[in-house]
Amino acid sequence: MNLVYGVKDKPAFGKLIVFALQQLLAILAATIAVPAIVGNGMSQSAALFGAGVGTIVYLLFTKFRSPVFLGSSFAFLGSMFAAFGGAASVSVGYAGLLFGAFFAGLVYVVIALVVKFAGVQWINKLMPPVVIGPTVAIIGLSLAGNAISDSLKGAYDAGAGAYVMTAEVWVSLICALVTLFTVILCSVYGKNMAKLIPFIIGIAAGYVVALIFTLIGRATGNDALKVINFELFNDMKWIPEFSFIEAFKGMSAVDGKYIATIAVAYIPVAFVVFAEHIADHKNLSTIIGQDLLEEPGLHRTLLGDGVGSMLGAFFGGCPNTTYGESVGCVAITKNASVVTILCTAIIAMLVSFFGPFVTLLATIPSCVMGGVCITLYGFIAVSGLKMLQPVDLNDNRNLFTASVILIAGIGGMTLKIGSVTLTEIAGALILGIIVNLVVRRKKN
Repeated sequence: MNLVYGVKDKPAFGKLIVFALQQLLAILAATIAVPAIVGNGMSQSAALFGAGVGTIVYLLFTKFRSPVFLGSSFAFLGSMFAAFGGAASVSVGYAGLLFGAFFAGLVYVVIALVVKFAGVQWINKLMPPVVIGPTVAIIGLSLAGNAISDSLKGAYDAGAGAYVMTAEVWVSLICALVTLFTVILCSVYGKNMAKLIPFIIGIAAGYVVALIFTLIGRATGNDALKVINFELFNDMKWIPEFSFIEAFKGMSAVDGKYIATIAVAYIPVAFVVFAEHIADHKNLSTIIGQDLLEEPGLHRTLLGDGVGSMLGAFFGGCPNTTYGESVGCVAITKNASVVTILCTAIIAMLVSFFGPFVTLLATIPSCVMGGVCITLYGFIAVSGLKMLQPVDLNDNRNLFTASVILIAGIGGMTLKIGSVTLTEIAGALILGIIVNLVVRRKKN
């Protein structure tokens, strides 16, 4: 891919700020969604601050050679619920979040040490392009439902398998399509800056349309037109409420049994996320034209992800992970500048202390973000399929391997084993690895 800004390039300061804001918008919705889903008073601003901290730690470990942002991981939602569910109080639950992030990060550190001494060739043999390509495609395809459901907020008829086109759904669809086509037109036909910031322009266009509908809805008393929820400002908090403050209050009540519960809830999930870590970095390697597993090295990306996750959770409570939305943003804008990612992390930390700005960003309707995510998730899926281009699919060994991964992933082969949920991505990857090993077994 011909990049406008390479990994080591440094855009001019004014452009840098705009590019960083674009990255922030790309990762914002998912990053602040995790604490909102978990509840128990978790701060969205603190999660944003923690994501910034985690990203900077990651960049330091990877010697500023891997342009990706780390945000709150959805994979650990069940683990976080377990932390609060098994706690004697909310404060103990917050302490559990810190212990859990430590355990998860420790898994990454241990794997990083193994990789450091054993190298990465075994991983390349275990996960060649015929395995990793379809897996990357699954990452994007598995998120497709989220993008569409966000774009079509309203009544879904499960019996008919379709959305009922009410006024609410029509409004959401219009906002999503305005955003989507603005992003596409800017990216394809835009000149200069317009081509480099299609997401900012697209979100702005979608927000304006949503604002018009909302104002009409307020004037006419039509709730279906009120797309933007300005009531979020009523509960606005000016500064982040860091997790460690509440966690320290509950440390004295933490016992061995509770720590064991947290370990069981977090450690297995960390191994699952490890598979997605490799897929993300393989995808990013294809985009920037450099194998990140070789340079700066998988051991460094793992250490950055693991330690960054620990420190990020210390502030925000949420373990972090590399974000597909960030990778998609790099791919579409062709801006792989690590300085842009660093600036995004710094801005995320700074704006977390300014409640009105964070709240304003939170008012961006899901339908607008849905329009953006159609392109982001789609690019991830296509990036994975592009990895299959050099693969000979006339060879049944390759054909079976790729087919099994795609069907298992798209079919939603999510498995709950005890307290651990194996995501469709991890499940498809593991099954694909097994199939690939079986079909390539040497004949006697």
